[in-house]
Amino acid sequence: MPLFFIMLFFTACTSLKTLDYGDIEDLKDLPQKTGAYAYLKDENASILDVQNDYEANYFRPWDMESIKTDVEQIKWPFNNYTSKNSYGENLRHLSQKWFDKMYARSNFDEYATVNRKAITLNFANLRSFPTDKPLFKDPNQAGEGFPFDYLQNSSVHANEPLFISHYSDDGAWVYVFTSYASGWMHSYNIAYLPEQNIDILKNSKKIYIITDGYPIKDESGQFIFYSQVGMLLPLIDENDDSYTALAITKGKEDAAAYTKVIIPKNIASADILALNRENITHVGDEMMNTKYGWGGMYKERDCSSMIRDMYAPFGIWLPRNSSQQSKVGKVISLKDMSNEEKRKTIKEYGIPFETLLHRKGHILIYAGVYNDKIIVMHDMWGIKTKQGDKSGRIVVGKTVFSSLEIGREQKFYDEKSSLLRKIDSMNIITLKP
Repeated sequence: MPLFFIMLFFTACTSLKTLDYGDIEDLKDLPQKTGAYAYLKDENASILDVQNDYEANYFRPWDMESIKTDVEQIKWPFNNYTSKNSYGENLRHLSQKWFDKMYARSNFDEYATVNRKAITLNFANLRSFPTDKPLFKDPNQAGEGFPFDYLQNSSVHANEPLFISHYSDDGAWVYVFTSYASGWMHSYNIAYLPEQNIDILKNSKKIYIITDGYPIKDESGQFIFYSQVGMLLPLIDENDDSYTALAITKGKEDAAAYTKVIIPKNIASADILALNRENITHVGDEMMNTKYGWGGMYKERDCSSMIRDMYAPFGIWLPRNSSQQSKVGKVISLKDMSNEEKRKTIKEYGIPFETLLHRKGHILIYAGVYNDKIIVMHDMWGIKTKQGDKSGRIVVGKTVFSSLEIGREQKFYDEKSSLLRKIDSMNIITLKP
């Protein structure tokens, strides 16, 4: 089939439309650099009460001695997804035989039998089934199909604490608990640590990574992994130009091996960052380079993982999904308000870059008011459209600064699905409930 007809068929089935970013008024008219808005942030903000809990949350898997979660709770994907409502990579129904194979591979009889503390060796995907194969809902429906692989639960940074439950029946996967989610990870991507080394790592001084994509290498120049905002590494030493940090690689029999790495000082910070204009601008611009990656796929970020990583260098620990993030700090309900009441409430109580706005399935950072418009920073997939009874999407697919009515100038814009109309709460993450 000629490429033109393949593209025409794909577009017709999925109601997807892509535009140049300059064809979307918000992305053309609003600055897409954090510094244009970070001036709204108080330079002297103090959030120590929030920051004190960061490492306690981060190292939570290493405080576990056993698994408290019942095995039936982690079987939830087999209750949510069935052969009747699930599609594979060829966009055809997944068979019951495939689900039976996944269930057998999950080896639930061995649940909570390993009970060991471990660490990720590289960036890793956290999967709901022990497979790299995708599971889509009906790809003929707008907002379904690629990239929404429902088996992608989350992604996990390199050298992040884990607690291991058990192996799949073929040994290729391990079921792990992180500080914010659980799921299946390739077994080659973990290493086990002895208890005494865990205590040393937990109590060591850390560096906070503030830049994505820097190749971290050992002293001989051997590549270890890429830096990602949100990572922590133990600090060994520093000079005027760089930090010497500790990275963990795999040794014999899945045991950890310890490697010194040199990291330039512009890539990391030896202290939790102050939540001020300079730091917000640096970290925010790193997030602005993020393309949309559902569940962290392709080493990218979705709306909630972008926000989670954005605040990590500032020592603000956030849960993984948007619903849980919307409950952190002081919550102000916007439910049942008119659009004008929402605007007024956000402008009155919102603190730029300390306030999140929530709508079902999406989370945004309030960046302040620019030319009398409420501006938000968010990693978004697309703008909803409606033509008669047919829904569609204009794909944006990256982190942007926008108004709460992005795309309203577009033909078939679905006003009923606008961000402003749908947001139901705001929460100031630096204030106590």
